[in-house]
Amino acid sequence: VQLEESGGGLVQPGGSLRLSCAASGFTIDDYAIGWFRQAPGKEREGVSCINTSDGSTYYAASVEGRFTISSDNAKNTFYLQLNSLKPEDTAVYYCAADRRGGPYYYSGCKYGMYNWGKGTLVTVST
Repeated sequence: VQLEESGGGLVQPGGSLRLSCAASGFTIDDYAIGWFRQAPGKEREGVSCINTSDGSTYYAASVEGRFTISSDNAKNTFYLQLNSLKPEDTAVYYCAADRRGGPYYYSGCKYGMYNWGKGTLVTVST
């Protein structure tokens, strides 16, 4: 199982980014998948997770209405669209997956998943 993030970078407050996570060695249909972040000096938090089987999603309260998770099963890739970015969104963003399957998406976002990417840095600053 491998996960590789891309799309991070420097963006001004109010701007947007789209993060991608390319999955290999497994099919995202069969796994719970999601995005996490860790800001300097803070604990890792679940940002958004999805059950691709039925489209159920979880969003952290701090990103609800600004971030959108999606997946492209044909490309075995999933995404996080980040809009209306704030300086407090600055963090390393990680994609993750767990073989306990789609229904684990909510618990996975709360308690963590088994497989992780290496992370991509998002910096929101003027």
